[in-house]
Amino acid sequence: MKAWKHFCTITEHKIMVMRHCFKIGLYRQGLLHDMSKYTPTEFIPGCKYYQGYRSPNNAEREEKGYSAAWLHHKGRNKHHYEYWIDYSLGPVKGMTGMKMPNRYVAEMMMDRMAASKIYNKGHYDQHEPLEYYEKGKDSYMIHDETRALLEHLLHILDGQGEKALFAYMRAHIVGKKEYPKIPPRPWQLVGDGHYISDEEVLRLQKQENTSGK
Repeated sequence: MKAWKHFCTITEHKIMVMRHCFKIGLYRQGLLHDMSKYTPTEFIPGCKYYQGYRSPNNAEREEKGYSAAWLHHKGRNKHHYEYWIDYSLGPVKGMTGMKMPNRYVAEMMMDRMAASKIYNKGHYDQHEPLEYYEKGKDSYMIHDETRALLEHLLHILDGQGEKALFAYMRAHIVGKKEYPKIPPRPWQLVGDGHYISDEEVLRLQKQENTSGK
């Protein structure tokens, strides 16, 4: 029974990520997302430690002190920031997060959204991914620019919803080599995925109200 439930959970998650990726034009990654979860190294522990309300990796970690399934997974899936941890050649030595390519940041964002929906069925809202991120962000070994971009995407979702997020990612992330310039908040997005400041929103609203009188 646990095996079937685990299979259904990871497959539902995979399909959801695929649909999100397709909406932003990330087709190949959408199709291939999380294929390693079906390998014995990941699938068997997933069945054994399945709980339904959180990742089985956490339960495995609690019992063994580490998660063999997660160690296997993060080394084969580039949408996880942990994949990009390496030794630094800069002034600060030691292990550090490397800058992730745009397409994997985009897939990471879709993955986080889908995971929040799967594990919060019945009470998911657009604020959940940011709230989950905020709980653990201080422990993340992630490149500063990648962190800033991920937080930017989470705030767009939190403040303006999926439609605005997808429009922004199509316009500024997918197919682009460089990270977009991230403006200081507060700001809003207009329909074509471009920025408009809160001050400009208020000005336009005031102008519209005046012209309507």
